[in-house]
Amino acid sequence: MRGFLTVILSIFFFLTACKTASYIEKESKNINTGVETQKGLITIPPALKPGDTLMIIAPAGYVNNRNRYIERGDSLIRAWGLVPVHGEHLLDKYFHFAGPDSARLTDLQRALDDPSVKAIWAARGGYGSIRIIHDVNWDKFKENPKWLIGFSDITVIHAAMFKQGFASIHGIMPISLAHPNPDRKPAIVTLKNVLFGKKLKFSIPSDSMNIRGKGEGILVGGNLSMLVSMLGSDLQLNTEGKILFLEDVDEYPYSYDKMLYALANAGYFDHLAGLIVGDMSTKTNSDPFGETIEEMILKHVKDKGYPVVFHFPAGHVVKNYAIVLGKKAKLKVGLKKVTISY
Repeated sequence: MRGFLTVILSIFFFLTACKTASYIEKESKNINTGVETQKGLITIPPALKPGDTLMIIAPAGYVNNRNRYIERGDSLIRAWGLVPVHGEHLLDKYFHFAGPDSARLTDLQRALDDPSVKAIWAARGGYGSIRIIHDVNWDKFKENPKWLIGFSDITVIHAAMFKQGFASIHGIMPISLAHPNPDRKPAIVTLKNVLFGKKLKFSIPSDSMNIRGKGEGILVGGNLSMLVSMLGSDLQLNTEGKILFLEDVDEYPYSYDKMLYALANAGYFDHLAGLIVGDMSTKTNSDPFGETIEEMILKHVKDKGYPVVFHFPAGHVVKNYAIVLGKKAKLKVGLKKVTISY
């Protein structure tokens, strides 16, 4: 067992030491400044520094730690020179959830309120954030803003933070470390770079289904299913002038079509500055639907006049680039290359 852990730690130290020009521009000089929105400024949380504390919590599904991904998350945090701490109810289980709603809310609230905690890392997604988000009190968080990291179900918390005027990180979670994979290096490196105050710039090959053009706007969005679940509530996003990001996993084709129509009917695609589509995997045991994911999306956006990117490596994929929701981004879609920068 000692040998196994040594190998795992060695892999993480190697991966986190790597820096690739494709992911880095330079250190950010605009910490705690914002960008204009219709309702004011979006605050960018402070960059982390060695010795800062990062808390792991489980606001949604329960942690099945057979693969020791919490310990691997702790090791990664330490490799970055940070101090890992755990929410009191991190390993609780209550049916589908990581403890009752009250317990998960308690851990999230403490992580938000504690000024000694400099960043919050959701252990996993699953389902459950939407059951507790409207009971969160943001007063102390506003006095000491910090990064929140996660994706999938955590889209709900991202949306709530954006409504409060704060940026957050759509990126890997400890459960992503359950099966070490060298191809995960971009996910790890980009997350580290954001946390430590570096700007991001991505360059990927252009897909033949893309719509070419340039766009600039605040990046919003996340998991398609969760965005649909917030329609009609105070967490519904105003996407006008924004760059919208969408991803999801393992849905039937008709479910994707239904959810995309829901967003379209709510006006999500009408006045965007750009659209970025991440991974959208479908169930393999479904009947032929007659349209691909790309075709389902294009019928809503092809005549809107803004750039569209397919197959951006973010979401339920191994690479899962870290992206900052709530921060202004520049999108350029060319014939051969797509670039996204902050």
